[in-house]
Amino acid sequence: MKIVVTADTHLKEAGKLPSRLITELQSADVIVHAGDWKSYDVYEELSRYGDVIGVYGNIDGDDIREHLPAKQVFEIKGFRIGVIHGHGDKKTTEKRALEAFADDQPDVIIFGHSHIPLIRYFKKQLLLNPGSPTDKRTLPYYSFAILEITGEIHAELIFFDDKN
Repeated sequence: MKIVVTADTHLKEAGKLPSRLITELQSADVIVHAGDWKSYDVYEELSRYGDVIGVYGNIDGDDIREHLPAKQVFEIKGFRIGVIHGHGDKKTTEKRALEAFADDQPDVIIFGHSHIPLIRYFKKQLLLNPGSPTDKRTLPYYSFAILEITGEIHAELIFFDDKN
């Protein structure tokens, strides 16, 4: 099971997703977007490549909030995966994401907001922030993640320098 994980696309229109991301989307079983889509067109474009699971972020308007929740938990191959954007007041994005799932205790927590790619364990939970494929801010590379689930979980960050 190949899951392409992205967040913080910040696109006003679809069709501007980077070719590096599109290459991976073509073989995805599931696509997860952790918010800040900017336009519902991005959801529709991602849906052309596979099933999309997502949440809204702090910059998303009513068009997205009407279709997507703030937080979501789903299961794939026996692993529970939580998704949240991670915005809010005080604390770090990572801490807000962890607290949001304190009662759910998923195996994986996917979040965005900071645009800072991250893969690490906190206690027994895998934390995954894919960064952004379109808005790297001060980082040297754009990024997204691939999460492969078989009998085990394999997470990988993909870094690239051309967002075309």
